[in-house]
Amino acid sequence: MKTRILLTLVLTMACANAFGQKITDASYSTIGYIGSDGRVQNASYSTIGHFYLDGTVKNANYQTIGHIKSDGAVQNANYQIVGYIKSDGTVQNANYSTIGHIRDGKIQDAGYRTIAHADGVKAKWAAYFIFFW
Repeated sequence: MKTRILLTLVLTMACANAFGQKITDASYSTIGYIGSDGRVQNASYSTIGHFYLDGTVKNANYQTIGHIKSDGAVQNANYQIVGYIKSDGTVQNANYSTIGHIRDGKIQDAGYRTIAHADGVKAKWAAYFIFFW
């Protein structure tokens, strides 16, 4: 019995890692997954993009669609600034207007209303997924 429980736990964890950390909307309905390897999937597990440790963001066809710079600047494929992800979790557009917040796994709009959840997902990846994808 203990072996069966242990095996179930291991398989559950393996499946969770295969699909990545879940991103849900405010009602906890799944909208996507981001794997620890940076693979981005929609709710149906189709790969829609990739995040890379150097900050490059690519679509499902591996075409560069953006960049997240180390200072939090978010650029499009042509290196034009489209927004900022501040170290405190504040997300701004290119004009420095606050459009959202990422805090403690919650993704909030400018008015601090929770619009999504991304527990365990890197804040910059979660912010890009929701606000800039």
